[in-house]
Amino acid sequence: MSEPKVLFVTSNRIGDCVISSGVIREIARQLPGARITVACGRPPAPLFRAAPGVERVIVLDKQKFAGHWFGLWKQTVGARWDLVIDIRGSALGYLLPAKRRVIYNRSWETGVRKVEMVSRLMGSETPLDPEIFFDDQARAEAAAVIDPQLASAPGPIIALAPIAHQPGKSWPAERWGELVEMLKGDARFAGWRVMLVGGPGDHPPAAPALAAAGPRGIDFVGKGDILASAAAIDRADLFVGNDSGLMHVAAAAGRPTLGLFGPTEWWLYGPWGPRTRTVASNETRGQFAPIEALTTRHVFEAVLALHAAFVEPAKP
Repeated sequence: MSEPKVLFVTSNRIGDCVISSGVIREIARQLPGARITVACGRPPAPLFRAAPGVERVIVLDKQKFAGHWFGLWKQTVGARWDLVIDIRGSALGYLLPAKRRVIYNRSWETGVRKVEMVSRLMGSETPLDPEIFFDDQARAEAAAVIDPQLASAPGPIIALAPIAHQPGKSWPAERWGELVEMLKGDARFAGWRVMLVGGPGDHPPAAPALAAAGPRGIDFVGKGDILASAAAIDRADLFVGNDSGLMHVAAAAGRPTLGLFGPTEWWLYGPWGPRTRTVASNETRGQFAPIEALTTRHVFEAVLALHAAFVEPAKP
């Protein structure tokens, strides 16, 4: 009997791909030995290149008149799929020959966390924890940037991700610089290095924090693809970032993670896992305030609490 063939259509966004990454392990549980094809956007595509059972990653670049869906159909219609999973809820899954289909629809949005919603979609009684599938290439790319910068002054690393690409999610850039100054002045962060992480276009919002860090800074902004960035974050002892894909990456990698939230639903979209925290401009569930209302002092105190919870207990 040939191995089962599975098509997994996931998001064009990094965060949503991370949130649904537990589906990969669940496919293997339901269909042992499955050969998986993943279709996703270009930025998150590297997240799946080393995922277990994944033999192909199809990049979906958005085209006019939904041409990307037609292109995906042409690449997949020739196979007979044992299972098609489409968390984007497109019509594609109904147009392909498949023994079983799992297609997302908005009726699944019942006010539960996204990880839980995807888990229920897959029929799992327990949450499908997100996971980052590292490979040697990503580890090496991260080391090539970080190790030379650590050589002169090694120390623990706090990673900062000061960008979110959706309007209203980015804490002001100058406050990241203020936060770094406050951390530098606190004895608990003596000897720590400050690593800025982001994509190729994220240099402007990272600039104030890098300037404040000075020689203690490590620049990993635009230094690699998302899996290399994930490998860099995995080197950190703490992570602080806006509500973004990198925040979800840090949580999935098991790093102690603090997510900053403004006018979005932190109770639904906060980082997933036991080593995560959120801080919001309005911390009353169901109420919102602009992210600019989140003060530097408030974030600094949340970072200290993260340090107390996950760094101080590790000391001998």
